[in-house]
Amino acid sequence: MLDDARVSWRHATLSFNGRSWVIEDHGSTNGTFTQGRRIHQLEIGSGTALHLGNANDGPRVTLSGAAAPAASPQARPQQPYAAQEAQGAAPGWVQQGQQQAQAQAQGGRQQQPSQQQRPAPYVPQQQGSGGAVGAVPMYGDRSPTTFHQFSLGRVMRIGRALENDLVVSDLQVSRNHAEFHSTPDGRMEIRDLGSHNGTYVNGMPIAKGATQLLGPADIVGVGHSTFRIVGDRLEEFVDTGEVSFSARHLTVTVDGGKQILKDVSFGVPEKSLIAVIGPSGSGKSTLLKALTGYRPADRGEVLYDNRNLYKQFAELRQRIGLVPQDDILHKELTVKKALTYAAKLRFPADTTAAERNARIDEVLRELKLDVHKDKKVTSLSGGQRKRVSVALELLTKPSLIFLDEPTSGLDPGMDRDVMQLLRGLADDGRTVLVVTHSVAELAICDKLLVMAPGGSVAYFGPPDEALNFFGYDTWADVFSAFENYRDYDWAGRWKGSQHYQMYAADIDAVAPQSVPAPQMQALRPPKPQGWMSQFVTLVRRYVSVIVSDKGFLALMVILPAVLGAVSLLINPDSGLLPNAPNQAGVIRPNGTATTVLLILAVGACFAGAANSVRELIKERVIYERERATGLSRSAYLMSKVFVLGLITVLQGLMVGVIGFSSRELPEEGLVLGGFTLLELSIPIMGLGFTSMMFGLIISALVKTAEKTMPLLVMFAIIQVVFTGCLFALHGTVGVNQFSFLMPSRWAVAASGATLDFNLISPPETPGDPDPLWEHTAGAWLMDMGALIALGVVCGFFVARFLRRHEPEVMRK
Repeated sequence: MLDDARVSWRHATLSFNGRSWVIEDHGSTNGTFTQGRRIHQLEIGSGTALHLGNANDGPRVTLSGAAAPAASPQARPQQPYAAQEAQGAAPGWVQQGQQQAQAQAQGGRQQQPSQQQRPAPYVPQQQGSGGAVGAVPMYGDRSPTTFHQFSLGRVMRIGRALENDLVVSDLQVSRNHAEFHSTPDGRMEIRDLGSHNGTYVNGMPIAKGATQLLGPADIVGVGHSTFRIVGDRLEEFVDTGEVSFSARHLTVTVDGGKQILKDVSFGVPEKSLIAVIGPSGSGKSTLLKALTGYRPADRGEVLYDNRNLYKQFAELRQRIGLVPQDDILHKELTVKKALTYAAKLRFPADTTAAERNARIDEVLRELKLDVHKDKKVTSLSGGQRKRVSVALELLTKPSLIFLDEPTSGLDPGMDRDVMQLLRGLADDGRTVLVVTHSVAELAICDKLLVMAPGGSVAYFGPPDEALNFFGYDTWADVFSAFENYRDYDWAGRWKGSQHYQMYAADIDAVAPQSVPAPQMQALRPPKPQGWMSQFVTLVRRYVSVIVSDKGFLALMVILPAVLGAVSLLINPDSGLLPNAPNQAGVIRPNGTATTVLLILAVGACFAGAANSVRELIKERVIYERERATGLSRSAYLMSKVFVLGLITVLQGLMVGVIGFSSRELPEEGLVLGGFTLLELSIPIMGLGFTSMMFGLIISALVKTAEKTMPLLVMFAIIQVVFTGCLFALHGTVGVNQFSFLMPSRWAVAASGATLDFNLISPPETPGDPDPLWEHTAGAWLMDMGALIALGVVCGFFVARFLRRHEPEVMRK
């Protein structure tokens, strides 16, 4: 290991190809040079001098010495190759090359892995001063991107606008984001200028407009840039993808003490493609949630560039992209429109339409989607839809991208196209980790992580050495072995292997076997858009989705029309007034009125609940991802309530007008005077709205969309029973009190109060009328107030249930 800021974390690899030594630069920041010329791959011989990080005065590495005595095939280097050379251990490289040749000559099944393709073992560094657990300073593995000199009393403003002292070309940064300035006693402080995505100190957001003093070890985060004050100068580090990422001893335990993830550790080289495979039940999905912070591990830690992801999730979430297995966009929209709405939600409110469109067009060109931008997402092939999901994540330029089963359901050709897309993303400067069941394209990956049943690591290293490690010819054989020998200690076999020493042992050298995860507080990170801005964008997007679905639009009109028309079949010439007393002075019940109101109430219940019962479950994956990027839960819920509520209220009005207008009604209402038709229709409209809120509760609770229909039918039937039209509820102890929880009870009571149901349907016990049916304005207002209150309570529960579908790190 070379302790020089100009040398990258994983700078270069020296390998023996059987004929000569080859130096390969791994896209290092400052380069590898020989004779003043930057090289990427070069065969070198004895006496060749290399400079790392600078052509003139960078650390010099010289290949010297001929051959060393051959060692046993079991011998292996205990340090990275670059570290050996720095100590003058060049004969060790020659020795290793001879070991490889000797192992190949023996022709055994467990051959020495190919030296040409073996990278330098990963050596993670520990977090530095800002929450330190080790002695290596943060960003100590590379030089700052740029320096900015401070002078006493000077204010240095940071932002996207050109008038700032320090211009950051990043759409995650506000036009005027923050400013550094010195205090009279010579210390420095950072002041947030009302930024949209927030200003962070050591990963924690500071309040909008607040000021915080800075210490010598504090790290300030602004968008994809971080800043550190060293003496009288400001060092800037721009996250361009050259970041390390490692998991250390991740363990997840569920109820009952069962471990579904066991001591998972591995380190990911920068700008690489890593595949994660394993049989069902091996913890791949759990691992992905732990790595992204969606479900933090109970023990262990995830380090993003030496920074604890769980503790600093509020800031680092902006640098991580996640593409779930299901598409994270609305298929009814065109590609360009879907990305436009996503950009409006993710970029700061002060981002102009031109800036958003420029970034969208740039991503579309990069992924070769520009020719499909005006097509609906639903019309694209499976592979193209996955590209659009990736494009959505690339809008914010993440350095680390996770994908969950991106090739699921795709044919072999599309499988290859998607994997080649991911290979290209890694080559362009991103680190990509993909969970997959497909093993056809593993060869294009840099590293392979194989999970064993029970959630432990069975292998981590180059893909082309994996089958040889397991001793099988095909992956089908390996997976069969996992199934047939579930109790075998696959993790123990891995940790006792030579591959473990080469590719993962250094994780254990710097971290204990299990590291308790820090106690996390609920994070309320800044939102890129204000509440009203998000609400308006969500409403516009939702309306666009509805308008693009012609079938749903037609159903919204036909359903209430049919439900209202059905009521006209019930004694069409009969009115809804109390019958005149007979000769004995007894009032005969008007069965038509109660039957008509029952049908209209059931229709409103069914229409309202049907509108919403699938809305949250079908967008659950979209909501989870957008919530992690700063979406407001209440803005999302209110956008649904506003649009669906407006639709449902109009449907209720249509049902009421069709059902009531053709019949004889009282001349005067209780509240609206001569507008009796409207007064009767308002409870039907309110019933539809509250039923819609009950539908949202169902949609937030169920795990699959298929479960919504049985619950919808059950809800409608229960409302029929508790309308009070089939049997008397008043006076029935227990049943009457339970009926107060049913929206149909209050809606029918309000309309019944206007029609004077105590006369239309006299109580069985004389002198004991239903107080909810009293023919008074107070009874009508009480009934409507209770109906609206039920809807508000439903909204509260929907918000609580939505909380379960958010990244756990945000609600722990």
